[in-house]
Amino acid sequence: MQKLLSEIRACEVCSEHLPLGPRPIVAAHPNSKIVIIGQAPGTKVHETGVPWDDPSGRQLRKWLGVTDTEFYDETKFALIPMGFCYPGKGKSGDLPPRPECAPLWHQALFDQMPNLQLIIVIGIYAQGYYMKDEKKKNLTETVKAYHSYLPQYFPLPHPSPRNRFWLKKNPWFEVDVVPDLQKRVEVILD
Repeated sequence: MQKLLSEIRACEVCSEHLPLGPRPIVAAHPNSKIVIIGQAPGTKVHETGVPWDDPSGRQLRKWLGVTDTEFYDETKFALIPMGFCYPGKGKSGDLPPRPECAPLWHQALFDQMPNLQLIIVIGIYAQGYYMKDEKKKNLTETVKAYHSYLPQYFPLPHPSPRNRFWLKKNPWFEVDVVPDLQKRVEVILD
């Protein structure tokens, strides 16, 4: 695993497309039990090199019902984005994750994690890649139907502060989905 992580962190496959240059962000361990697949690091995470070290990460930890210490314990959580480097700014936020990373590195990481029990897929890019034809017509419907993807996958919206309107519009998420997510995470980590 350490050799693989070193290779990923040294990756420059798409460097000409990265405005801030390559800085692959990933955390994993052979004993990881839960994998969180997000989109791509933002500028703050690119600076610090710490996955989910931003307001989105704080919200995600609340949804999971875990402390920072638990979240950053790689024997518990592997933090694997769809795109390992900051992709740049677009018209309405960051650009989509680079398409090279997931096919290049994800399966190799999964092959090194025999204790994996749950894959949390955050946002449309991760859900599109992992759920393919099984995902519903949009993110809201996919998240609503989360039971149908268990026990392997648990789809979530992105925890970004930009999604506060989605959360207001879909109160069922924090009433029904988040408590179930927290229970499942607690059982797996115990």
